[in-house]
This record gives sequence, structure tokens and C-alpha cells, in this order.
Amino acid sequence: MNENEFWQLVTRSKPEQDQESLAAELKAKLNELDNQDLAAFDKFFSQQMRRSYLWSLWGAAYIVTGCDSEYGFAEFRAFLISLGQEWFERILLDPDALAELPAWPEKDGYAYPFVEDYDLIAGQIYEDRTGEELPFVPSGQATPQGKKFSPKKKQLKATYPQLFQLFPF
Repeated sequence: MNENEFWQLVTRSKPEQDQESLAAELKAKLNELDNQDLAAFDKFFSQQMRRSYLWSLWGAAYIVTGCDSEYGFAEFRAFLISLGQEWFERILLDPDALAELPAWPEKDGYAYPFVEDYDLIAGQIYEDRTGEELPFVPSGQATPQGKKFSPKKKQLKATYPQLFQLFPF
């Protein structure tokens, strides 16, 4: 398993793809891997989760959905990873570029940029096969990196002008 193979496996087929079909697709793909590749996939996923543990991304999640919990932010980061390497790298550098996403998955008529348990699929398959857990790879530090975003409307509008225009408060 190399990084290119990881991104081929994890990337959704279209931005608006719902989380159920996305998870089912990934599970089917991962079921074809041997245990060594499952462990490598899990390590790559954890590394991307750690890279995206940034206050600047949490600010973007806050504008889009009001995301205010660690769990929700983890699901948001899994969504970003599922967009593929090109989008992921772009959004790491400029979280406001997320406003340029051509379509969003929705739930009840609202943008729903979350993927529940996407980061756990490889571990679940591995555990089902072996009865053992994959080695633990931390997916974040104690706190996100960078400067904490301000939830004040004026500051959010200045920091994330494109997202704020798309998802006004």
C-alpha cells in the first residue's frame, strides 16, 4: 500500500455522494486487501486525520454546519479526506476554498459534510478477520494546530469570505 493507492481507495466518486454508499464502497474495496495493506491504509488515514487537525479547518466546519464538538470535527475531517488528495491538499492550505466544492452531500436539505466512522472501517475489517485490533495511530494532538478561530460573525466573514457568503449566519 502506497499513498497513491490510499487516495484511490478513500476518494468518493462524486462530492455529493451520501455517506452510506461512500462507506459501503470503501468497505468493499478494503475487504479485498490483505491484513498488511489494511494496517497500512489505517496508518495513512490516521496521518491525514492528524494533518487536518487544524483550527483553521474547524472554523470552516463551524461556518458550514455550526460544528462545535471533537466528534463532529473528526467526521468533518473524514469528509475532507474522502474528497480526494487534490481537494484535501487545497483545503489544508486554504480552508475557504471549500466554498468552491461543486456539490455537497445533504441531509434534510442542508449541507452535511460529515462521514461517520469512515476512519474505523479498516480496523473493523481487521478485527473481524483476526480478533485483534490494529496498532493505535493517534489521529490528532491534544489540541488543534494553529490559532483558534473566533466564532464572532465579523471575524468569520473576514477569515472565510467565500464560505460565509455560501453559508451565511
